[in-house]
Amino acid sequence: MIDPAGNKILIAVDGSDQSLYAVRYVSKMMAPKKTEIVLYHSIRKISEAFWEMGVKPISSQKLSSIRAWEISQEKKIHEFLSLSRQIFLDNGFPEESVKINIHETRKGIARDVYNESKSGYTGVVAGRMGLNVLKDLVLGSVAAKLVEKLHDTPVCLVGGQPRPGKVLLAFDGSEGAMKAVDYTGTMLGNSKSEITLMYVLRGLNLLQPEDKSLVMKEEKALFEDAKTGAEPMFNEAKSRLINAGFDPARITTMPVVGVSSRAGAIVQEAKENGYGTIVVGRRGLSKVAEFFLGGVSNKIIHLAKEMAVWVVS
Repeated sequence: MIDPAGNKILIAVDGSDQSLYAVRYVSKMMAPKKTEIVLYHSIRKISEAFWEMGVKPISSQKLSSIRAWEISQEKKIHEFLSLSRQIFLDNGFPEESVKINIHETRKGIARDVYNESKSGYTGVVAGRMGLNVLKDLVLGSVAAKLVEKLHDTPVCLVGGQPRPGKVLLAFDGSEGAMKAVDYTGTMLGNSKSEITLMYVLRGLNLLQPEDKSLVMKEEKALFEDAKTGAEPMFNEAKSRLINAGFDPARITTMPVVGVSSRAGAIVQEAKENGYGTIVVGRRGLSKVAEFFLGGVSNKIIHLAKEMAVWVVS
């Protein structure tokens, strides 16, 4: 029996190694008894318009070859989906909690996933890159569109083979950051995950080297004030996580000041200390400048190529 107050996760899969890594990540990250999984695949059929090329209709031999190719691709994706479902069952998910949804592409893969996400899902997961690795070298086109379109549903992009268990939450005390805290509590509460709340403040950008001596004391005082000011925000966030079921001993806070790049500092911390997951709010304190996707959040997505990045709306 699935907890009615639990998670409902949509995983967009395309048969690639990266989407299989995304499946494995979710299967080890989510609580089986409180999570419903939908493995979603949108099949691209060759358009009927393709069957006639120019004036002459395509030969029956070529037509037969194309049909055979389509059938083989459908067989492969069904096998992939069955394998993916079995991974969840092997990790303790009840049979009734793991479903497969496969259909012909209607309005494009990203648009179809977006439309499906409106059906009561608490999160959408996809691999950073799909089958077209060369085209998707920086960030897969489908993944990029999902982050752009899913304003109301948290989305997770999985790169590489991230290890479950350690979560780094980019935290600035904003409404967006607190939403990320609440979502992490809902998603991972009562799990054995370790979570670190990382607050990062950039250093002052000095125009001339000689300016440094003039503002060093003021900068130090500013950083100390920032650390002190962050304490109430940290305490509120920790309280929310504990109420969601996190072990207080597994929650740590990390104020970092004086760095040149907030996104760079967050990703570096994740790389150096074995975090497989980074959680960010879609928007931080600068709501006007970062209306569509916060500058820090966007940079983290592009830098964290071997991790799972959750973007929480």
